[in-house]
Amino acid sequence: MNQESLFTVTNGLSTLGPDLVEIRQMLEGAFTSWAAQCGAGAMLFPPLMLVEDLAKLDYFRNFPHLALIASPINQEVLEDKYVKGPPPRTIPSEHLTTGKYALPSAACYNIYLHLQGATLGAPKYVTTVASCFRNELHYTGLERLWGFSMREIVCVGSADAVKAHLGAFKEKLLAVSERIGLSLEVQVATDPFFQQQSNRALMQQIFPVKEEFVYKESVAIASVNFHRNFFGERCDIRTENGEAAFSGCVAFGIERWLHALVDRFEGDVKIIKEAVSALQAFRADTLTATIGDNQWRTPR
Repeated sequence: MNQESLFTVTNGLSTLGPDLVEIRQMLEGAFTSWAAQCGAGAMLFPPLMLVEDLAKLDYFRNFPHLALIASPINQEVLEDKYVKGPPPRTIPSEHLTTGKYALPSAACYNIYLHLQGATLGAPKYVTTVASCFRNELHYTGLERLWGFSMREIVCVGSADAVKAHLGAFKEKLLAVSERIGLSLEVQVATDPFFQQQSNRALMQQIFPVKEEFVYKESVAIASVNFHRNFFGERCDIRTENGEAAFSGCVAFGIERWLHALVDRFEGDVKIIKEAVSALQAFRADTLTATIGDNQWRTPR
């Protein structure tokens, strides 16, 4: 099938055709079923975040280059420059008011802000999906976009609970990717939450804080992220013993999954749907699945 009939990308903005919309919905079904298996409650958050909330999380210290700010047009120029003026091609920065809101670049930030001030008697599992936005140096197909969708499954609680959550999903991702013939390489990635000069960042050498599942050596379609007690401290989330809670998330870049599936199965919609159906049906006690003319076995 012609790739252009599946999707188009212009200036880092993607449009999905009917087949990929259906496959996207199937992917989301797989991810949400995995979230349900670990008892994660589903939540949805606003599409904008307060700049001051992100600042609490050191976002602008660590990622100012990614930030995209949402600002209304200044009332003083509306009439002359826009109502009566020519159709604009861009909006000059001097026409914008002070930016109080940002477009999120990850789905999980709102979860920690939602839990701020909470004391948890048991590990808390939450899943959410969000439209995320990043100001990148370049954009490429469905691999790197201005705006994209991210599904995350988060655990907040003790260090042991979080490590168990991330370890289980790492095993699941490796098993299910082998099952459908989507070869992924695990790579230790740069810690996205701590400054590289900090003692926390140096602890990556002891326990990796971010591992990515990479397709063809360049496209990270999923990741497991161990935040230690960073968000617990910043958002005053406590365990029942009064200590700052640890947190970790499993993240799925939905458009990147679509890219990998289209590439791996050469745009064959039927085979892609069979592969995603295998993802939906996956459980740790299921050993085999047949996709097209091939069979993959889940490792014991």
